[in-house]
Amino acid sequence: MNIQQLRILRESARHNFNLTEVAMALFTSQSGVSKAIKELEDELGVQIFLRKGKRLLGFTEPGEAMLAHAERALQEVENLRSVSQSFSERDEGRLVLATTHTQARYSLPEIVRAFREHFPKVQLVLRQASPPEIVDLLESGEADIGIATESLSANPRFVTFPFFKWFHGVVVPRGHPLALASHGAEPLTLLALAEFPIITYHEGFTGRGMIDATFAKAGLAPRVVLEALDADVIKAYVSLGMGVGIVASIAYDETADASLELLDASELFEENTTVLALRRGRLLSGFAAHFVGLCVRGLSLDALRLAVMEEKE
Repeated sequence: MNIQQLRILRESARHNFNLTEVAMALFTSQSGVSKAIKELEDELGVQIFLRKGKRLLGFTEPGEAMLAHAERALQEVENLRSVSQSFSERDEGRLVLATTHTQARYSLPEIVRAFREHFPKVQLVLRQASPPEIVDLLESGEADIGIATESLSANPRFVTFPFFKWFHGVVVPRGHPLALASHGAEPLTLLALAEFPIITYHEGFTGRGMIDATFAKAGLAPRVVLEALDADVIKAYVSLGMGVGIVASIAYDETADASLELLDASELFEENTTVLALRRGRLLSGFAAHFVGLCVRGLSLDALRLAVMEEKE
């Protein structure tokens, strides 16, 4: 049983059991309403509506009793919304964000600064973790928001939003043969890349699975000599001449990485999408919703809260 089914009971009474009007009132389809009614009757094991063919004529005796309970339950939902409104207007508290090193270091600083300017009384905690650890932190309630490229989208307990899209790039020491070839207008290829020892992310981090899949699809087995959890470590060992690095292109800084060169690999590896995840059904504070809005442009507060509180079918 869910809130939408209770609303269907209420709207059926209000609209004289006309399913078309019920569906319009609830911004859904008539088939969706019919399905929800059948599922509710199957769950409770009683017939709620009197019918003539596919038309609803009224409530059965159990249906009348259920309508009264549904009205009270929906009123309590409205009362809870009042509590939510009060909670959402708070401008101080604690917000825990679980994310990977790459996101914390390269994609979030400006967002965090903008958030702090707007909510100076909120304690913002950055928990740097692996994608599986981020899942655990969100599920346990230890984190309010999770941001990562892997693991989050497939979890039905989370509602996710695309944060940003990015490509991998190849970092090499200046004067490296791959860089010289690139300067000579020779396109970078997987075959050429596979001829050199490779330094890249540890399995499960920052699109590593996509890197491996791309080489495998091309029938190549690259020689990965070192794996690391973040791009800064990868770049450090590339600088020592231990191999070529495959990193998120956003992790390259022309000033800080002056000894290295970034080669465009957007034609070699597919686009990656980093997502922002929230635990489904968890009440959002106003400042948490504001942080999400900074990350997901164009997402309205109403759409955010509707998505978070919507039950997963």
